[in-house]
Amino acid sequence: MVKRVRVVRMSVEQPLWRALSAYRVLTMLYAVLLAAFARHDYERPWIAITFLSLMSVWTLATLPKVGSAAACTRRFLGADLAIALTGIIVTPLADLQAQHVDGPTLPSIWTAGSVLAFAIKGGWRWAGFASSLVAVANLIERGEPSRDTLHNVMLVWVASIAIGYVVEVARASERTLARALEIEAATRERERLARDIHDGVLQVLAMVQRRGAALGGEAAELGRMAGEQEVALRTLVSSGLVPPTRVSEDVSEGAVVRTVDTDDDEPGDADGGERDLRTLLAPHAGSRVSFAEPGAPVLLPAPAAAELAAAVGAALDNVRAHAGENAQAWILLEDWPHEVIVTVRDDGPGIPEGRLAQAEGEGRLGVALSIRGRLRDLGGTAEVISVPGQGTEVELKVPKVSRGKAGSVR
Repeated sequence: MVKRVRVVRMSVEQPLWRALSAYRVLTMLYAVLLAAFARHDYERPWIAITFLSLMSVWTLATLPKVGSAAACTRRFLGADLAIALTGIIVTPLADLQAQHVDGPTLPSIWTAGSVLAFAIKGGWRWAGFASSLVAVANLIERGEPSRDTLHNVMLVWVASIAIGYVVEVARASERTLARALEIEAATRERERLARDIHDGVLQVLAMVQRRGAALGGEAAELGRMAGEQEVALRTLVSSGLVPPTRVSEDVSEGAVVRTVDTDDDEPGDADGGERDLRTLLAPHAGSRVSFAEPGAPVLLPAPAAAELAAAVGAALDNVRAHAGENAQAWILLEDWPHEVIVTVRDDGPGIPEGRLAQAEGEGRLGVALSIRGRLRDLGGTAEVISVPGQGTEVELKVPKVSRGKAGSVR
């Protein structure tokens, strides 16, 4: 079974663009209906009809342009704002009384859509620039400032800048979230590799060191070199920084990164089948290891069963390495309605208080990664109980629906 991490991109900013698209269409219809009801008030209705027709065609034709940050180009923003400003300025040409009556302009509240596009695309500075041009156009259209004009101008100006600022904060949060998820995924992958290394390479190197020292001569030199490599490899496994990648840096278009666990299982597990945990634990039984199991199959998702069996194997490796050659071990498998519990107990000398923390600091991560790390990834727990002189007990609990099976999103 090979685990890998797949990156899934989702956009938190995308709902803003969808809302803007709907806003532009609705405000276009509102402006057209407003002009239709007030058609008798226009001295030059053909100007209003020409502009509103142009605005309607432009709005519908450019809907894809406000579908995402990538599609909303600067050229489009400039043309869109120019149409809005033109509609404000030509309003007195269609309605000669517009400068003397605080009525709506030809584009009406459609203009705010152009300003909001600036805010979502470029943040509060772009929003301030666009809303300032709209304010100037409104003052030109009115000829002289009035209370209602100033009120409307300030409303658009403050609202657009506030939305632009919120968008900038959201983008900064997305970058932070993407980086945190990246680090989490990389850390989990490093822990998985460290477990595999501990279960295989490190134990072989330690055995070579011990046997070499016992044999002496050239074998002792080989053992010494193996010991040095073991220390170096433990240091590498237990430390290291996660380098930045391009994923967390590429969130300028409103992309949030999620990491999803996926399993490239063995052929027999591709259909999400289950394994009987008893068949995986039975090979551990021997002259010094007793295995107690239920009479019925203990079924778990295949990846979870394999990881739990590997954790049991790591616990038994610790018994052989630290409890002495004559130590006895017992494996108890319990199948409960909502979880599976495996207990590994030995009659060795036990673990001195503080020894596990010390071992982890020295890079000896058998319990931290090979046991607790595996159970944590499965959504379970691993508890180590040891009394000096009375042996050690390792209790492993795994829920029936584990995170390894569900492929949870992190």
